[in-house]
Amino acid sequence: MSILVTPQTKVLVQGITGSFGARHTKLSLDYGTRIVAGVTPGKGGQTFEHAGHGVPIFDTVAEAARQTGATASAIFVPPPFAADAILEAGDAGLELVVCITEGIPVNDMVKVKRAMTGRPTRLIGPNCPGIVTPGHGPDSRGGCRIGIAPGYIHKPGHVGVVSRSGTLTYEAVWQLTCRGVGQSTCVGIGGDPVNGSSHLDILRLFNDDPDTHGIILIGEIGGSAEEEAAEWIRAHCRKPVAGFIAGATAPPGRRMGHAGAIISGGTGTAAAKIAAFKAAGIAVAPTPSAMAETLLARM
Repeated sequence: MSILVTPQTKVLVQGITGSFGARHTKLSLDYGTRIVAGVTPGKGGQTFEHAGHGVPIFDTVAEAARQTGATASAIFVPPPFAADAILEAGDAGLELVVCITEGIPVNDMVKVKRAMTGRPTRLIGPNCPGIVTPGHGPDSRGGCRIGIAPGYIHKPGHVGVVSRSGTLTYEAVWQLTCRGVGQSTCVGIGGDPVNGSSHLDILRLFNDDPDTHGIILIGEIGGSAEEEAAEWIRAHCRKPVAGFIAGATAPPGRRMGHAGAIISGGTGTAAAKIAAFKAAGIAVAPTPSAMAETLLARM
Protein backbone atom coordinates (compact mmCIF):
# COMPACT_ATOMS: atom_id res chain seq x y z
CA MET A 1 0.00 0.00 0.00
CA SER A 2 0.92 3.66 0.06
CA ILE A 3 -0.48 7.00 1.09
CA LEU A 4 -2.01 9.74 -1.07
CA VAL A 5 -1.06 8.29 -4.47
CA THR A 6 -0.76 4.89 -6.13
CA PRO A 7 0.43 3.75 -9.57
CA GLN A 8 -3.21 4.08 -10.69
CA THR A 9 -3.55 7.77 -9.73
CA LYS A 10 -4.45 9.95 -12.70
CA VAL A 11 -2.44 13.18 -12.66
CA LEU A 12 -2.75 16.48 -14.52
CA VAL A 13 0.02 19.07 -14.77
CA GLN A 14 -0.71 22.79 -14.44
CA GLY A 15 2.00 24.62 -16.35
CA ILE A 16 2.85 21.65 -18.58
CA THR A 17 4.06 23.84 -21.45
CA GLY A 18 6.64 25.77 -19.41
CA SER A 19 10.24 24.56 -19.54
CA PHE A 20 10.29 23.36 -15.91
CA GLY A 21 6.89 21.74 -16.04
CA ALA A 22 7.63 20.08 -19.37
CA ARG A 23 10.94 18.67 -18.15
CA HIS A 24 9.43 17.05 -15.08
CA THR A 25 6.34 15.86 -16.92
CA LYS A 26 8.67 13.90 -19.19
CA LEU A 27 10.52 12.43 -16.21
CA SER A 28 7.24 11.46 -14.55
CA LEU A 29 6.01 9.81 -17.73
CA ASP A 30 9.29 7.92 -17.97
CA TYR A 31 8.78 6.75 -14.37
CA GLY A 32 5.37 5.34 -15.26
CA THR A 33 3.17 8.03 -13.73
CA ARG A 34 -0.27 8.27 -15.34
CA ILE A 35 -0.11 11.85 -16.61
CA VAL A 36 -3.49 12.16 -18.31
CA ALA A 37 -3.76 15.92 -18.93
CA GLY A 38 -1.99 19.23 -18.98
CA VAL A 39 -3.45 22.66 -18.27
CA THR A 40 -2.23 25.91 -19.82
CA PRO A 41 -4.79 28.67 -20.42
CA GLY A 42 -4.95 29.56 -24.10
CA LYS A 43 -3.35 26.31 -25.28
CA GLY A 44 -6.35 24.03 -24.99
CA GLY A 45 -6.58 21.54 -27.84
CA GLN A 46 -2.83 21.10 -28.17
CA THR A 47 -1.01 17.88 -27.23
CA PHE A 48 2.12 17.36 -25.13
CA GLU A 49 4.19 14.71 -26.88
CA HIS A 50 6.88 12.58 -25.26
CA ALA A 51 8.23 9.09 -26.02
CA GLY A 52 5.00 7.85 -27.55
CA HIS A 53 2.77 9.59 -24.99
CA GLY A 54 0.25 12.13 -26.21
CA VAL A 55 -1.04 14.18 -23.26
CA PRO A 56 -4.01 16.44 -24.13
CA ILE A 57 -3.80 20.06 -22.97
CA PHE A 58 -6.83 21.95 -21.66
CA ASP A 59 -7.55 25.58 -20.85
CA THR A 60 -8.94 24.86 -17.36
CA VAL A 61 -8.46 22.32 -14.59
CA ALA A 62 -12.21 21.69 -14.38
CA GLU A 63 -12.36 20.71 -18.04
CA ALA A 64 -9.24 18.54 -17.78
CA ALA A 65 -10.56 16.69 -14.73
CA ARG A 66 -14.01 16.22 -16.25
CA GLN A 67 -12.70 14.75 -19.51
CA THR A 68 -9.84 12.61 -18.17
CA GLY A 69 -10.85 11.63 -14.63
CA ALA A 70 -7.72 13.19 -13.12
CA THR A 71 -7.79 13.35 -9.31
CA ALA A 72 -4.38 14.91 -8.62
CA SER A 73 -2.46 17.91 -9.89
CA ALA A 74 1.17 18.97 -10.08
CA ILE A 75 1.61 22.75 -10.20
CA PHE A 76 4.61 24.25 -12.05
CA VAL A 77 3.12 27.74 -12.38
CA PRO A 78 5.23 30.91 -11.80
CA PRO A 79 4.90 32.48 -8.31
CA PRO A 80 2.57 35.38 -9.23
CA PHE A 81 -0.04 32.95 -10.56
CA ALA A 82 0.53 29.87 -8.38
CA ALA A 83 -1.97 30.74 -5.64
CA ASP A 84 -4.74 31.07 -8.20
CA ALA A 85 -3.64 27.75 -9.72
CA ILE A 86 -4.03 26.05 -6.33
CA LEU A 87 -7.48 27.53 -5.85
CA GLU A 88 -8.52 26.51 -9.36
CA ALA A 89 -7.53 22.92 -8.63
CA GLY A 90 -9.49 23.05 -5.39
CA ASP A 91 -12.53 24.51 -7.14
CA ALA A 92 -12.36 21.62 -9.62
CA GLY A 93 -12.67 19.17 -6.72
CA LEU A 94 -9.32 17.42 -7.09
CA GLU A 95 -8.36 15.14 -4.21
CA LEU A 96 -4.67 16.10 -4.16
CA VAL A 97 -2.76 19.21 -5.27
CA VAL A 98 1.05 19.23 -5.19
CA CYS A 99 2.50 22.72 -5.64
CA ILE A 100 6.19 22.74 -6.56
CA THR A 101 6.44 26.51 -7.08
CA GLU A 102 8.94 28.38 -4.91
CA GLY A 103 8.65 32.05 -3.99
CA ILE A 104 4.87 32.39 -3.63
CA PRO A 105 4.20 35.50 -1.50
CA VAL A 106 3.28 34.57 2.08
CA ASN A 107 0.16 36.72 1.94
CA ASP A 108 -1.03 34.76 -1.10
CA MET A 109 -0.60 31.50 0.79
CA VAL A 110 -2.43 32.85 3.83
CA LYS A 111 -5.41 33.55 1.54
CA VAL A 112 -5.11 30.09 -0.05
CA LYS A 113 -4.94 28.41 3.36
CA ARG A 114 -8.08 30.23 4.47
CA ALA A 115 -9.95 29.43 1.25
CA MET A 116 -8.98 25.74 1.36
CA THR A 117 -10.12 25.24 4.95
CA GLY A 118 -12.96 22.74 5.06
CA ARG A 119 -12.47 21.57 1.48
CA PRO A 120 -11.76 17.91 0.70
CA THR A 121 -8.71 18.82 -1.43
CA ARG A 122 -5.35 18.09 0.21
CA LEU A 123 -2.49 20.47 -0.63
CA ILE A 124 1.17 19.41 -0.51
CA GLY A 125 3.63 22.32 -0.66
CA PRO A 126 4.30 24.87 -1.99
CA ASN A 127 8.07 25.02 -2.40
CA CYS A 128 8.32 21.25 -2.14
CA PRO A 129 9.81 18.34 -4.12
CA GLY A 130 6.48 16.55 -4.22
CA ILE A 131 5.55 12.94 -3.59
CA VAL A 132 6.72 9.53 -4.81
CA THR A 133 5.12 6.13 -4.36
CA PRO A 134 7.71 3.72 -5.81
CA GLY A 135 6.71 1.24 -8.48
CA HIS A 136 7.73 -2.38 -8.93
CA GLY A 137 9.08 -2.33 -12.46
CA PRO A 138 12.71 -1.99 -13.62
CA ASP A 139 14.47 0.59 -11.43
CA SER A 140 11.21 0.75 -9.41
CA ARG A 141 9.39 2.34 -12.32
CA GLY A 142 5.67 2.01 -12.72
CA GLY A 143 4.96 4.03 -9.59
CA CYS A 144 3.62 7.54 -9.16
CA ARG A 145 5.95 10.54 -9.15
CA ILE A 146 4.38 13.99 -8.75
CA GLY A 147 6.97 16.76 -8.60
CA ILE A 148 10.72 16.91 -9.01
CA ALA A 149 12.14 14.05 -6.89
CA PRO A 150 14.55 11.71 -8.69
CA GLY A 151 12.50 8.57 -9.23
CA TYR A 152 15.41 6.19 -9.78
CA ILE A 153 16.61 6.40 -6.16
CA HIS A 154 13.37 4.91 -4.81
CA LYS A 155 12.61 1.28 -4.05
CA PRO A 156 9.21 -0.16 -3.08
CA GLY A 157 8.97 -1.17 0.55
CA HIS A 158 7.71 -0.27 3.99
CA VAL A 159 9.37 2.94 5.24
CA GLY A 160 7.55 6.25 5.01
CA VAL A 161 9.57 9.47 4.66
CA VAL A 162 8.23 12.95 5.39
CA SER A 163 10.42 16.04 5.21
CA ARG A 164 10.52 19.82 4.92
CA SER A 165 13.75 19.55 2.92
CA GLY A 166 13.88 18.18 -0.60
CA THR A 167 17.56 17.28 -0.63
CA LEU A 168 17.36 15.60 2.77
CA THR A 169 14.38 13.60 1.50
CA TYR A 170 16.53 12.32 -1.34
CA GLU A 171 19.38 11.58 1.07
CA ALA A 172 17.16 9.52 3.38
CA VAL A 173 15.63 7.63 0.45
CA TRP A 174 19.00 6.83 -1.10
CA GLN A 175 20.40 5.64 2.24
CA LEU A 176 17.45 3.28 2.63
CA THR A 177 17.65 2.01 -0.94
CA CYS A 178 21.41 1.38 -0.66
CA ARG A 179 20.66 -0.83 2.35
CA GLY A 180 18.03 -2.76 0.43
CA VAL A 181 15.18 -1.10 2.33
CA GLY A 182 12.28 0.21 0.30
CA GLN A 183 9.80 3.01 0.86
CA SER A 184 5.99 3.02 0.95
CA THR A 185 5.65 6.72 0.06
CA CYS A 186 7.99 9.71 0.33
CA VAL A 187 6.45 13.14 0.89
CA GLY A 188 8.22 16.50 0.75
CA ILE A 189 5.91 18.96 2.50
CA GLY A 190 7.91 22.09 1.65
CA GLY A 191 9.84 24.67 3.60
CA ASP A 192 7.62 27.75 3.41
CA PRO A 193 6.14 29.24 6.60
CA VAL A 194 2.58 28.66 5.29
CA ASN A 195 2.00 25.35 3.58
CA GLY A 196 -0.80 22.93 2.91
CA SER A 197 0.07 19.76 4.85
CA SER A 198 2.16 19.49 7.99
CA HIS A 199 4.39 16.75 9.35
CA LEU A 200 1.50 15.75 11.58
CA ASP A 201 -0.94 15.43 8.69
CA ILE A 202 1.37 13.01 6.88
CA LEU A 203 2.35 11.12 10.05
CA ARG A 204 -1.29 10.31 10.72
CA LEU A 205 -1.58 8.79 7.24
CA PHE A 206 1.59 6.73 7.71
CA ASN A 207 0.41 5.55 11.11
CA ASP A 208 -2.83 4.29 9.56
CA ASP A 209 -1.14 2.62 6.58
CA PRO A 210 -0.62 -1.10 7.31
CA ASP A 211 2.25 -1.33 4.81
CA THR A 212 4.28 1.46 6.42
CA HIS A 213 6.33 -0.20 9.16
CA GLY A 214 8.65 2.67 10.11
CA ILE A 215 8.94 6.41 9.53
CA ILE A 216 11.73 8.93 8.94
CA LEU A 217 10.71 12.45 9.94
CA ILE A 218 12.99 15.28 8.77
CA GLY A 219 12.51 18.79 10.11
CA GLU A 220 14.44 22.00 10.37
CA ILE A 221 14.62 25.19 12.39
CA GLY A 222 11.70 27.61 12.39
CA GLY A 223 8.10 27.24 13.50
CA SER A 224 6.67 24.65 15.88
CA ALA A 225 5.41 21.94 13.51
CA GLU A 226 8.05 19.43 14.57
CA GLU A 227 7.24 19.83 18.27
CA GLU A 228 3.53 19.36 17.54
CA ALA A 229 4.31 16.22 15.54
CA ALA A 230 6.52 14.89 18.32
CA GLU A 231 3.76 15.36 20.91
CA TRP A 232 1.34 13.43 18.72
CA ILE A 233 3.88 10.67 18.16
CA ARG A 234 4.41 10.34 21.91
CA ALA A 235 0.69 9.91 22.50
CA HIS A 236 -0.52 8.05 19.42
CA CYS A 237 2.09 6.65 17.02
CA ARG A 238 2.37 2.85 16.97
CA LYS A 239 5.41 2.67 14.71
CA PRO A 240 9.15 3.31 15.13
CA VAL A 241 10.20 6.81 14.11
CA ALA A 242 13.65 8.25 13.44
CA GLY A 243 14.14 11.98 13.09
CA PHE A 244 16.65 14.60 12.04
CA ILE A 245 16.58 18.37 12.51
CA ALA A 246 18.54 20.54 10.09
CA GLY A 247 19.96 23.93 11.00
CA ALA A 248 21.59 23.25 14.36
CA THR A 249 24.31 25.84 13.67
CA ALA A 250 22.00 28.56 12.35
CA PRO A 251 22.30 31.93 14.13
CA PRO A 252 19.05 33.51 15.42
CA GLY A 253 17.34 35.84 12.96
CA ARG A 254 19.09 34.54 9.87
CA ARG A 255 17.08 32.59 7.33
CA MET A 256 18.74 29.34 6.30
CA GLY A 257 17.59 28.15 2.88
CA HIS A 258 13.83 27.88 3.20
CA ALA A 259 11.61 30.88 3.87
CA GLY A 260 10.29 29.15 6.99
CA ALA A 261 13.72 28.19 8.34
CA ILE A 262 14.34 31.09 10.65
CA ILE A 263 14.70 31.32 14.42
CA SER A 264 12.72 34.30 15.65
CA GLY A 265 11.75 35.38 19.14
CA GLY A 266 13.75 32.54 20.64
CA THR A 267 11.43 29.91 19.15
CA GLY A 268 12.00 27.29 16.47
CA THR A 269 15.51 26.33 17.57
CA ALA A 270 17.08 23.03 16.64
CA ALA A 271 17.82 22.28 20.29
CA ALA A 272 14.15 22.62 21.25
CA LYS A 273 13.03 20.39 18.40
CA ILE A 274 15.63 17.72 19.14
CA ALA A 275 14.63 17.75 22.82
CA ALA A 276 10.97 17.32 21.81
CA PHE A 277 11.90 14.40 19.56
CA LYS A 278 13.83 12.64 22.31
CA ALA A 279 11.05 13.22 24.83
CA ALA A 280 8.61 11.60 22.41
CA GLY A 281 10.78 8.51 21.98
CA ILE A 282 11.92 9.40 18.48
CA ALA A 283 15.40 8.12 17.65
CA VAL A 284 17.38 11.22 16.64
CA ALA A 285 20.03 10.89 13.95
CA PRO A 286 23.18 12.81 14.93
CA THR A 287 24.03 13.66 11.30
CA PRO A 288 22.22 13.52 7.95
CA SER A 289 24.32 10.52 6.94
CA ALA A 290 22.91 8.45 9.81
CA MET A 291 19.17 8.83 9.12
CA ALA A 292 18.55 5.38 7.66
CA GLU A 293 20.75 3.47 10.10
CA THR A 294 19.11 5.29 13.02
CA LEU A 295 15.66 4.11 11.91
CA LEU A 296 16.82 0.59 11.13
CA ALA A 297 18.43 0.29 14.56
CA ARG A 298 15.15 1.37 16.17
CA MET A 299 13.11 -1.03 14.03
